[in-house]
This record gives sequence, structure tokens and C-alpha cells, in this order.
Amino acid sequence: MVKIEDIQHYGKEHLETVAAAANTLQGGFQAIASAYGEYAKKSFEDGKAFVEQLAGVKSLDKAIEVQTEYAKSAYETFVAESQKIAGLYGDLAKQSYKPFEGLVAKFNPAAAR
Repeated sequence: MVKIEDIQHYGKEHLETVAAAANTLQGGFQAIASAYGEYAKKSFEDGKAFVEQLAGVKSLDKAIEVQTEYAKSAYETFVAESQKIAGLYGDLAKQSYKPFEGLVAKFNPAAAR
């Protein structure tokens, strides 16, 4: 027979699990937003420096060289930041499901093995 206390305990446990997952999501989204902000700021500063450098160029060859260096640098930065942000999304997904592992194990003993 199921007791009221058991139901209340389960409800409290479930609520705590949901709160923990929400806190994890909040922190994860903050980290992702911060990473996007830092990348946007760096990209803007790099673009500004490129335009300033390009404005001081006296020859076509030097202009092409400056543009090539900027394109290469911008691509490398994009790839690195994309991998960093993808890693943050992966970490967020893993961390957000951790609080629920205990509940799943409780109802599915095969999952605990």
C-alpha cells in the first residue's frame, strides 16, 4: 500500500531534481551567451584593426596580403570559437540530464547497472 508520506517524499525529490536541472540550464546558457559575446567583441575588434591596417596600405600587393592574413585569421578564430561553443552546448546537455539519473535509476533498476 502506498503511503501519503511516500508520495510527498517523491514529489519533493522530483521538485528538487527539476530545480537542480533549471539551475544547471541557467548557468550553461549564461556561459554560452558569454562565449558568443566574447567572440562577437573579438570579431568586431579584429575587423576594425583590419580596416585600419588596410587604410594605410600603399600598394595592391600589400592590400591583398593584408586581406589574405585577415581572412585566414578570421576563419581560424571562427573555427576555434565554434568548437568552444559546441563544447559548451555538449557540456550543458550532459549536465542538465545528470539530476534525472537518480530518478531513472530508482524506477528502472537495469539503468543503474
